[in-house]
Amino acid sequence: MKTLKSIGSVAAGFLTVVIFSVGTDAVVEGIGFFPPQDKPEEYVWWMLLIALVYRSIYTVAGGYVTARLASNNEKRHVFILACLGTLGGIAGVIIGWKYGNQWYPIALAVTAFPFTWFGGTLRTKKI
Repeated sequence: MKTLKSIGSVAAGFLTVVIFSVGTDAVVEGIGFFPPQDKPEEYVWWMLLIALVYRSIYTVAGGYVTARLASNNEKRHVFILACLGTLGGIAGVIIGWKYGNQWYPIALAVTAFPFTWFGGTLRTKKI
């Protein structure tokens, strides 16, 4: 049971980041503020900066959710989520390199760990 709760806390943090990121992407594309994702060459730097900001906020939230749901050793669970996010970011760098604007996937990969950790720290910090 503890193992399932541990896996669930990390999965919940991961899903928080993914669902909010994909949902926001869909909204900003749906209203025509961003071009469709199948046209990455049409993204300009300020669009990617906006996406980086909201994805960073969601990454912090994912770390918080993971720490909140972990039954014990919250920081270990947040560490696992942060590592998964960093690996996902590295995969994004590899996949997205050909589309230009390489700074964006690099920024996602580099910020995944500290923002996830920050979110977990917000939950676990004793005030």
